[in-house]
Amino acid sequence: MRVSRADRSRLSEWWFTVDHVLIVAIIVLMFSGLILSLAASPSVALKKGLPTFFFFERHVIFTAAGFCVMIFLSFLTPSWARRTAVLLFAASLVALIWVHFDSQVINGARRWLLVGGFSLQPSEFAKPGFIVIVAWLFAEARRRPDMPALLFATLLCAFACTLLVLQPDVGQTALVAVLWGIMYLLAGLPMAGATILVGLGIIGIFIAYLVFPHVQDRIDRFLHASHEANSQISRATESFTQGGFLGRGPGEGTIKTHFPDAHTDFIFSVIAEEYGAIACLGLAALFAFIVLKALISATREPRPANRIAIQGLAIMFGLQALINMGVNVGLLPATGMTLPFISTGGSSILAISVALGMLLALTRRRADPASYETAELPQPDQTWARQPLSAGTGRTDAK
Repeated sequence: MRVSRADRSRLSEWWFTVDHVLIVAIIVLMFSGLILSLAASPSVALKKGLPTFFFFERHVIFTAAGFCVMIFLSFLTPSWARRTAVLLFAASLVALIWVHFDSQVINGARRWLLVGGFSLQPSEFAKPGFIVIVAWLFAEARRRPDMPALLFATLLCAFACTLLVLQPDVGQTALVAVLWGIMYLLAGLPMAGATILVGLGIIGIFIAYLVFPHVQDRIDRFLHASHEANSQISRATESFTQGGFLGRGPGEGTIKTHFPDAHTDFIFSVIAEEYGAIACLGLAALFAFIVLKALISATREPRPANRIAIQGLAIMFGLQALINMGVNVGLLPATGMTLPFISTGGSSILAISVALGMLLALTRRRADPASYETAELPQPDQTWARQPLSAGTGRTDAK
């Protein structure tokens, strides 16, 4: 089927304005996740007494659903993307509160809701909505100093982080706080505020280390990993040694049988052992390409709210991947962060699809200047309209 530029339908408009390169890269990443899920998930399913391809089949279902969600959201205009973000974030906050009253404690935390037989993690869905809303507030803080937009953005971040800490989910709390700080800097707000943020972040990490035993345990294990040959971090780094450059071959890995979360948190190590370091570098390059392509698109966006939102969504996507890979290579303590579209997990796949759907919507090319705020765009020079015209020539009078 060919789409003509003469066609004025929504589909035609979407096709000629969406970033084709970005969409293809995302689809390649999705398919890579399906292939790589076959390497890690069967052993975990068998260990849990489930059918061999239980997690793989769920991965296929959620990836297909995520692709549909992403394409649907990419049709939105920037204003409708913000409205959707508000609804999504509000629903996520309600779900985060609900988690504390109606959820099971798993590994010492309340993070999941059981909805229709599936476990849902509200914190994953809160992030894309949070980013788009805060981007708009930061843009308004620059455009209208009389509006308390910065105060609202700060309170919003504090409220979201409080709900996440109560679960507790220190990893997601840190990610949300870091994203808020990065967008603050990208918005060009006062550097004094950024200095205060860095100080508060350091204090927050220190308090988390003292208050939460699991945070202290993970940091201690990270700092003393060389003395614990059987720790998950040690096994994860060992998988890179075992795999070498080309890997041991699909399904030939053995270290994955020692991971309780080989299909989620430590899937990058499974890829290293079975497909090799070259495959890991290729996957890292694909993530980097998607992030850089989105950031380049953001430089062409004239509206600050859209530009900061694009940057925030791209950085969130890249940071989540970077944290997961950093844990697997022993550069960071375990955080429970998934690898986007590669790790098995319905909430993660759907939430990342929502984020990238909004990203595609905001990066679409829009030639109509009326879709932007006129106060933020340079006004055309109309001095010619006030000059007299010479009869019959259409030229300005030289006298």
